[in-house]
Amino acid sequence: MDDIPASDLKTILHSKRANIYYLEYCRVLVNGGRVEYVTDQGKKSLYWNIPIANTTSILLGTGTSITQAAMRELSKAGVMVGFCGGGGTPLFSANEIDVDAMWFSPQSEHRPTEYLQNWVKFWFDDELRLAAAKDLQLERLKFIKRNWIDKKYFTEDQFQVDSDILENLLVSVASDTETALDITSLLTIEARLAKQLYKLVANAVSYGAFVRAKRGAGADPANRFLDHGNYLAYGLGATATWVLGLPHGLALLHGKTRRGGLVFDAADLIKDAIVLPQAFVSAMAGDDEQTFRNACIKRFTRTESLDFIIDALKMIASHHGV
Repeated sequence: MDDIPASDLKTILHSKRANIYYLEYCRVLVNGGRVEYVTDQGKKSLYWNIPIANTTSILLGTGTSITQAAMRELSKAGVMVGFCGGGGTPLFSANEIDVDAMWFSPQSEHRPTEYLQNWVKFWFDDELRLAAAKDLQLERLKFIKRNWIDKKYFTEDQFQVDSDILENLLVSVASDTETALDITSLLTIEARLAKQLYKLVANAVSYGAFVRAKRGAGADPANRFLDHGNYLAYGLGATATWVLGLPHGLALLHGKTRRGGLVFDAADLIKDAIVLPQAFVSAMAGDDEQTFRNACIKRFTRTESLDFIIDALKMIASHHGV
């Protein structure tokens, strides 16, 4: 059988790809035409294949290096590459190609133009951008309801929220969202929702008192897992916006001038629904970082989170850009 050229691999839709890789203490290179990562065990070097056709993004953590040849093949296959600290956080890189300076995105001019053209039709109008931001938040609420109430994806982990309380909360927040007068009001509503969701989830797993603290949260495992999982969600957000050809600077909620704002907006669509409960479930189970990361990625795949982000952004572009 003839080998499939790497340039043909990006024909596989990102929404159908399954993998997000986090690698540390290894070298990423091309070996025999395949992209692999190499780890050292004693005097031996162990080679592990990376299925780039089925990979959305790769995070390179502590002690990693990557060759020019590997970057070439990953770019041809449309794989996002990001550099980060140990355990997946914080996310950083030295490039300035992307607006958010977080990700090395494949340099391809063969992405669709329709979504960007529709997006810019409404983005410069304050009222239309506010309407789009409302739709973003409403989609976010729908995804929480789908995963916590309708399909109950977390019930096997003894994660049981009071459906009536949650349903009433989501209805109330949706109503407030629809009548919000500006972006500041939307962000205030979002902040109140986050506090209530933290309380609901902490009570559901009997976690006890919880206060959200980002970076430097000390020994609190739930806070550490929330940071870690959010960066994984940013990977999906970066992938979705790149696939659709939407520049990261055209944000809806995170500010006109915030670098990478649209990536954060996109990630917000799934963070509450998937990362939040998994962080508390893993914290209560005593999971380590690797186990939590694997559980998060499994949830993203099972709930088709990347599909949801892409479809939501496409809907917003089509609805408000006509």
